[in-house]
Amino acid sequence: MIPELNQSGVLPPFIPGQGPTDPAGMAPYKTTISEFVLRYAHSPERRRILRGLLDYRKKLREIGISSGVQWLDGSFVENVELNRGRPPADVDIVTFAFRPTDDFEQWKKLVSGNKDLFLPNEAKQKYFCDAYFVDLHTHPLHVVSNTRYWFGLFSHQRESYLWKGMVEVPIVCGDNEASEILDREAGNA
Repeated sequence: MIPELNQSGVLPPFIPGQGPTDPAGMAPYKTTISEFVLRYAHSPERRRILRGLLDYRKKLREIGISSGVQWLDGSFVENVELNRGRPPADVDIVTFAFRPTDDFEQWKKLVSGNKDLFLPNEAKQKYFCDAYFVDLHTHPLHVVSNTRYWFGLFSHQRESYLWKGMVEVPIVCGDNEASEILDREAGNA
């Protein structure tokens, strides 16, 4: 479930009334990609970014990355149109996933052959995703360190330091339905 934006135009870091100590009511908010699309497909710019996100997710699955979650954030999940007078340019995304092979040399080849998924500038150009990857096959201390970094970065606006929430979706969770919703929203525009 994605909560409503708060008075600052951002997702709250936790659901008011539940408090910050209830894991069920705090960010990242677990949802499906379909709910995410339904919530944010309200302009042509946002639909273009969502189409890129769905293409990005599809390509991840095509190369065998399907076990994990993605954190979605940035101005895309805010009311940036009202607060900053512009549409979002991309969606920020961190993929926490297991690589499809235990063979590190094969993994390196897979990464180098799919730079559009693993290099943020290429992902942003092709998919409108400011995308980063955390390999869950690495040492747990590395995973903890990366999670701390991304949660710290995503849980605050860079300019104002305003505390805010983010969304979490599984890598596999109904992208075909999300694509149909996106097509329907584009047709209704």
